Amino acid sequence: MTLIDQLPRTADPDAVFEAFAGWAKEQGLDLYPHQEEALIEIVSGANVILNTPTGSGKSLVAAGAHFAALADDRTTFYTAPIKALVSEKFFALIDMFGAKNVGMLTGDASVNEDAPIICCTAEILANIALRDGAEADVGQVVMDEFHFYADPERGWAWQVPLIELPRAQFILMSATLGDVSFFKDDLARRTGRSTAVVADAERPVPLMFSYVTTPLHETLEELLTTHQAPVYVVHFTQAAALERAQALMSVNVCTRAEKDAIAAAIGNFRFSSGFGKTLSRLVRHGIGVHHAGMLPKYRRLVETLAQAGLLKVICGTDTLGVGINVPIRTVMFTGLSKYDGTRTRLLQAREFHQIAGRAGRAGFDTMGYVVAQAPEHVIENEKALAKAGDDPKKRRKVVRKKPPEGTIGWGKPTFERLIEAKPEPLKSSFAVSHAMLLNVIGRGNTGGGGAFSAMRHLLEDNHEDRPAQRRHIRRAIAIYRALLAAGVVESVDGEVRLTEDLQIDFALNQPLSPLALAAIELLDRESPTYALDVLSVIESTLESPRQILSAQQHKARGEAVAAMKAEGIEYEQRLELLEEVTHPKPLAELLDAAYEMYRQGHPWVADHELAPKTVVRDMYERAMTFTEYVSFYGLSRSEGLVLRYLADAYKALRQTVPGDAKTEELVDLEEWLGELVRQVDSSLIDEWERLRNPTDDPSAVAAATEPPAVTRNVRAFRVLVRNALFRRVELAALRRYDLLGELDAGDGWDASEWEAALEPYFDEYDDLGTGPAARGPALLMIDQQRDRWVVRQIFDDPAEDHDWGISAEVDLAASDEAGAAVVRVTAVGPA
Repeated sequence: MTLIDQLPRTADPDAVFEAFAGWAKEQGLDLYPHQEEALIEIVSGANVILNTPTGSGKSLVAAGAHFAALADDRTTFYTAPIKALVSEKFFALIDMFGAKNVGMLTGDASVNEDAPIICCTAEILANIALRDGAEADVGQVVMDEFHFYADPERGWAWQVPLIELPRAQFILMSATLGDVSFFKDDLARRTGRSTAVVADAERPVPLMFSYVTTPLHETLEELLTTHQAPVYVVHFTQAAALERAQALMSVNVCTRAEKDAIAAAIGNFRFSSGFGKTLSRLVRHGIGVHHAGMLPKYRRLVETLAQAGLLKVICGTDTLGVGINVPIRTVMFTGLSKYDGTRTRLLQAREFHQIAGRAGRAGFDTMGYVVAQAPEHVIENEKALAKAGDDPKKRRKVVRKKPPEGTIGWGKPTFERLIEAKPEPLKSSFAVSHAMLLNVIGRGNTGGGGAFSAMRHLLEDNHEDRPAQRRHIRRAIAIYRALLAAGVVESVDGEVRLTEDLQIDFALNQPLSPLALAAIELLDRESPTYALDVLSVIESTLESPRQILSAQQHKARGEAVAAMKAEGIEYEQRLELLEEVTHPKPLAELLDAAYEMYRQGHPWVADHELAPKTVVRDMYERAMTFTEYVSFYGLSRSEGLVLRYLADAYKALRQTVPGDAKTEELVDLEEWLGELVRQVDSSLIDEWERLRNPTDDPSAVAAATEPPAVTRNVRAFRVLVRNALFRRVELAALRRYDLLGELDAGDGWDASEWEAALEPYFDEYDDLGTGPAARGPALLMIDQQRDRWVVRQIFDDPAEDHDWGISAEVDLAASDEAGAAVVRVTAVGPA
């Protein structure tokens, strides 16, 4: 029986509360006093600010809020800062309320969008509030992780609903809100509802804090010995987390029996080469790694093993504070300062408590532990002082080490101050954009007063101080004038309105997609590079993956330096010329011109940067597998970022490029890209596909396990085979016999064998073609047999004799196991 079956026939507050409390008791959940207080306020119609510690049961209060809204026949929205949390809550609420009563909106796709309970990102709700204002069908809003209100980039999305939805009941939740008196008064003024603050809850699992000056591995051994595991070791860079995990391999974390249990739990899980092999060694030793740069399947594996109690130590980043589902008894800080993208600074109280609050699991632990590991120079100083003993003269002679240059010193006083400090008050981060004006203008006269009155309310009654409001007003006026000049809006008898029925949702979720469509129309369909040029247009509309582009620039500059040295260019001139070397930008000139032209008639695209770049195209042209590409650019710590970019490119390619613009080669490319992503980690594509084509039961949308057989998609597999063979052609053209040997030494084709086979070709021909014709389907012969493919990649020689080539066999079973084309070279030479 689901929670929806417990709804009383009346919306009487007492009946609603009793029904929910009874259901909770049936689940074995006794409500804490603060949960009862919050729920009584909610069923009575009040706004609630739930500022209680991590692990104190805010999710149950949120469920009770949804229950109360359903009893009163109101649509209720749950918002979270990241799509992963939205998805997690979506499935949890389905279990409680049934699939037909829960929907999800994330921008990528929508499921059951007319359901009475909607899970969405904060931006989705903000755009609904802007578009519909007070008339929006939003009866209740539950905002999780409300401290994101202060986020400089995204905070506007947490503020807009508070301003624009006066008829809604608000439940604002976080463990680190600080002083909320402003929000209490503001919500009461705007909604006319009383607003209750529930903030005096005790942690169900108390925390014990300690500052230690022993070396980290000794500290960990002590924690393991005293049964304070699992321990989450917090780092502020991904590199530091991985390095620490590898350094801990010398510590005996698990018993033999525990290692056997880990191996059994892992089973046939597919670890790829590179970071995957490293992670495999670590988790089998009882040590996990967890950060945003990992593949989703690796993070899920670490979380699953941790939830089963099999990992004793997890080295990760401070992303732990954003709802990561990892059970932890002890949180260990390796530092109390971080680089925030601008400068190195001490942790804020909010950041410290957000991370420390993850220690201790309700229902499992009676105590949570928070340990601050003293900086290395402090530990060295303590050792030196201990060696000096109690002799005052010796202690005075001790030369104390200082913090490393470029770092911020901290010690026990900093730790103690953070423990006692309350989270800083949240600061407004309101922002004005073209999309904001378009949404408000598109509202029309709904609610009276027109667009001008609605925009004035938004600009003058937000949470900014008056100087900031004046800046926002000036920006809004500038945006309005640009929209007016472009003919996107018009003023008729004092009423501002859109001149056409804009697809606002489309523009908000994929703001540069209309520009992409216009740019694709400028391409030459008969060009041999047409498919790749379409891909470059799509890539230019995607968010730039900074780590990948930096790696490309680093590689390009290294190659440029080598070339300049070979030409004898002097050092000073080399430095000057290097400033001009950046990551590759295909079609940059065409795209920049198209952007400027398009912006004149569509000013809102100015909110979004067009960024010519090549990642998917680069991988395709280099004929590399995912693993090869990550290795080539040294991106093993960011392979999750690489995969997310590839998945975003695939989604954009699928939903942006119209069918009549797709050639056979472009469809091949699209199929290849989708299969490549699936074989690395199928969850990013399969869940999206199911969300785009939902079944009758949305609960069927679940995280995928292992990817399907790679050979089942014959079209995509042909491209994988073609790329595998063409990779060898490219290396042969460069005479990189060493790299060819790395690919095929296991099949008897080491560097010397390749050189012996290819030298006769270069005695006959001056070069080996690698252009579009060389990689086209006309030069690839495939004989598809039952258990293998027999293939021949013909060389594009200058004389067009087409007699030389590479013969190989493709092992289908091995390909399915590897998730990639397993090609075994059998001969190289003339036919």
